[in-house]
Amino acid sequence: MINLSNIRAPKKASEKRKRVGRGMGSGMGKTSTRGHKGQRSRTGMRLIRGFEGGQMPLHRRMPKRGFTNIFRKEFNIVSLERLVALGAELHAAAITPEVLRKAGVIKAKHPVKILGDGEITIAITVHAHKFSKSAQEKITKAGGKIEVLQ
Repeated sequence: MINLSNIRAPKKASEKRKRVGRGMGSGMGKTSTRGHKGQRSRTGMRLIRGFEGGQMPLHRRMPKRGFTNIFRKEFNIVSLERLVALGAELHAAAITPEVLRKAGVIKAKHPVKILGDGEITIAITVHAHKFSKSAQEKITKAGGKIEVLQ
């Protein structure tokens, strides 16, 4: 059990800061722990991350693969089964991105895309920016409507 009679300071809590360049007697005088000559002994010495002394750095030796499409559009993806559950919960005839946002189904302000995962039996009107073909078929077959937003 720890109490005031046996408490100790954590390790290295009482170590002094290393003061270099304060004379020969300190053991860290003259070269101030930098050694003799060479790049790292000079003032203002700074190397970029990953520098390997002139050897080709690892990040340049590794092969580069793929590419990033800078015109890619991000979508909030919502499945049909989630829409069915939401429509039954809210008894909503129309489901819009605002309804989805309020219900916590989507968070970011990206366009909404509906995917055809799951089955739909109730007729609902869905307002979204994009629909997969299977989602379109399932919604219209159940008697619902699709409204494409711009």
